[in-house]
Amino acid sequence: MTDLTTLGIAEAGRLMARGEITSVALTEAFLKRIEAVDSKVHSYITVTADVARLAAQQADMEMRGGFWRGPLHGIPVALKDIYETAGIRTTGHSHLKADYVPSIDAETVRRLKAGGAVLLGKLGTHEFANGAMTADQPFPAVLNPWTLKHQPGGSSSGSGAAVAAALCMGAMGSDTGGSIRNPAGYCGVAGIKPTYGLVSRCGIFPLAFSLDTAGPMAWTVEDCALMLDVLAGHDPNDQASAKVAKVDYGAAAQRPIKGMRIALARSWYERDDASITPETKKGIDEAVRVFKDLGAIVEDVVFPDLWGYHVCGRIIISVEAHAIHRRDIIERPEKFGYTTRRRFQIGAFFSAEQYLSALRLRRQLHQETRAAMRGYDLVMMASQWGPPEPADEAPAIFHFLSKPSLTMPFNVTGQPALALCCGYGSDGLPLSIQLGGRAFDEASVFAAGAAYERATGWRSRRPAL
Repeated sequence: MTDLTTLGIAEAGRLMARGEITSVALTEAFLKRIEAVDSKVHSYITVTADVARLAAQQADMEMRGGFWRGPLHGIPVALKDIYETAGIRTTGHSHLKADYVPSIDAETVRRLKAGGAVLLGKLGTHEFANGAMTADQPFPAVLNPWTLKHQPGGSSSGSGAAVAAALCMGAMGSDTGGSIRNPAGYCGVAGIKPTYGLVSRCGIFPLAFSLDTAGPMAWTVEDCALMLDVLAGHDPNDQASAKVAKVDYGAAAQRPIKGMRIALARSWYERDDASITPETKKGIDEAVRVFKDLGAIVEDVVFPDLWGYHVCGRIIISVEAHAIHRRDIIERPEKFGYTTRRRFQIGAFFSAEQYLSALRLRRQLHQETRAAMRGYDLVMMASQWGPPEPADEAPAIFHFLSKPSLTMPFNVTGQPALALCCGYGSDGLPLSIQLGGRAFDEASVFAAGAAYERATGWRSRRPAL
């Protein structure tokens, strides 16, 4: 049998259902691998070995008795360390929360546990899902498992790295301006930012209330769909939570995509002021060919300028993040990492008029994006401009001033967006595309992404640690 840690969630679930493997064996394999290789990657802040072993034993006992909780029953997962966990410290990768132990679980954690998932531990993140990983923070910076010489992207850094390095089967991230899709792209895994309001944020450290979105990351698109099956649903304790009909995302990942219409947002990533690398462009062009071979219709469509989404999102994030952290920034600035502190402080310099103008622009961009998508099921584009920064390079305090973010459009509009691997560059690092869908139509996003993965061989390649 193949190494248990390289199984996907769907495949492991089928094997457990047939009694060919156990959750205990699966969990022990991951705990052993974490002990052996995570000292190189630094993806975990806290490993909950005892908690995981007890949950795995319970899962096996339940499945032997004929009780099946769903697609995550007995599956080892991990959490970005901004998800509150009862009795387990939740640090936000910050000195301010280094010893914080919540008394209750975040709603998403409760749903994962109710679905039978096994919690392996808590994962590294950019401080409070902002800033960057720097030497003045309490935990080591997470490294990209493909080279260990590059950053993994953020802010869900540990989530992307742990999934890629086969240190968990699935992980939870959060996405306010691309923080699921950036590490998913740089680490060569699948990660989805669901529609704003589809997944509860209750019990997750906030960054910007009007943009924060929680979502899963996994090795395959199908595995992300199975995780979202457990996570999605209304939560009355989250004021932004939406009431929508239940969807079987796992089944949607098996749908054919013949006749699906995809709008290629080439104007977003091939620009006069910025452009993706030639290898990334080649990967996207080849992905277009694959989608056409699968029966989809792919056409170039012009969308509003990328800088508009970028500026709009950055103003909203800066102002709302400063409002959340204002007291600590004033009273205990030395407790923050230098880069995090500066990024939170910039929010104090925007006026109420500028913030309201950004909110009005957001509405306009939302309407114009919907109009550009009329007649199309999905938008396709690049996930990032090129490879990640070297791990030893000092992070730019205001990195967002150089190029517009390729992930921000779908945060501004609230639409679902998936990052998935579309090949590898000559440096061995993954390439990635984005698929954006209409609001609450994650089913079409999963259908296209999973069909693409089945038609290509990218999921057979893993980082060598």
